[in-house]
Formats: sequence, C-alpha cells, structure tokens
Amino acid sequence: MTPALLAYAAAHTAPEPPLLAQLTRETHLQTLLPRMSSGHEQGRLLSMLSHLLRPRRVLEIGAFCGYATLCLGEGLAATGVLHTIEIDPEREARIRRYVAAAGLAGRVRLHIGAALDVLPLLADEVWDLVFIDADKQQNQAYFEAVLEQVRPGGLILVDNVLWSGKVLPDVTLKPSDKDTPVVRAFNDAVARDGRVESVFLPLRDGLLLLRKL
Repeated sequence: MTPALLAYAAAHTAPEPPLLAQLTRETHLQTLLPRMSSGHEQGRLLSMLSHLLRPRRVLEIGAFCGYATLCLGEGLAATGVLHTIEIDPEREARIRRYVAAAGLAGRVRLHIGAALDVLPLLADEVWDLVFIDADKQQNQAYFEAVLEQVRPGGLILVDNVLWSGKVLPDVTLKPSDKDTPVVRAFNDAVARDGRVESVFLPLRDGLLLLRKL
C-alpha cells in the first residue's frame, strides 16, 4: 500500500470521532510509542465489528492508552460490559479519563496487572468478543486462556500479526529478535487450528480475525 492509497482509504472511512482524535493527538504528544495505538482505520473496524455483534461481554488484553477500548465500547449491548487489562499502572489515569469522557465509566472494568494473572479472576465470564494486543511472546498463551470462554460464533481479534512485515519466511532476522519467530509460530498455529476459522487482514500491522466454531 502506497501512502497515496492509504490516504485514499482513510478518506473513504468514517471519520475519526472528535474524542478519539483528541486521544490520538495526546498519545503522539505524550507517549514514546504512539504507533501502539489502534488508530483511525483499525479503530473504525473495531467499532463496526462491535456494532455488528452487539456484545454483552468484551475482553481486551492490552489497553495502552484506551483507543481500542473506546472503539470496542461503541457497540456494546445495552447491558454490555467491557473488561480491559493493562499491565502498566502509569497508563491508568489516562484510560480512566477517556473512558469517563466517552460515557463508558460504568461499563468498562479496568484491570491493572499482567494479563495471565488477571484472566483467572474472570474465569466465570463468557466472551462475545476478545481483542488481544499485548506481549507478543504470550499470544498463544492468551489465545488458549480465553478460547474456552468465548461463545460459539464469538470473535477473537489479534493485532500486530504482520509484525512490520518480518513474518514473511524469506526475511532474515537478527539473532536478537525474539518476537518475530513467536509471531510466525502463532500465526501458523491458529491457521491450522480446527477450533476457529481465521481471516488475516493486512490492515496496518496485520489484524487476525478468528471466529470460534
């Protein structure tokens, strides 16, 4: 995708809501890795999927600054609740501030801590939609931890599955690169997993859609 094509796609996507545009600007001004935010086009896709499912229970693993949290929250059912897990306590205040500004304070439950420590506390939930966007070394562990709790027909979304294009088999990796082999292995594993149906979208850094069978 050339920059011109990316700009064309953005221009023909529903506009970024003002609150999310404000969060995007703040993220770029105040964080070291603003590219970790879902961003406009991916955010609108998350919102659309949430609107289509009208989920009662959503799980997000890796909130960062809360951009995807707000997008996923847009389509919640009237009684829906979104649980989001963020490992970095320094991000808590910003997430809570934007969740409140979006009118979702009573419907978003923020958990601060490592996801694999928090997930057992949510073992009684049944998920309609799960978004995994955290430590890539743990993608397979997150997937296995949540799959049994996802209802049949529910969705699991996994971000950064292109990993800056390094997942291609002909890309030579540095010896210090520990993440790319793990991302490659996860992508291959879920493509063969008979418990889910997969669609790999080359959107931004790659978004994997998995429907539980």
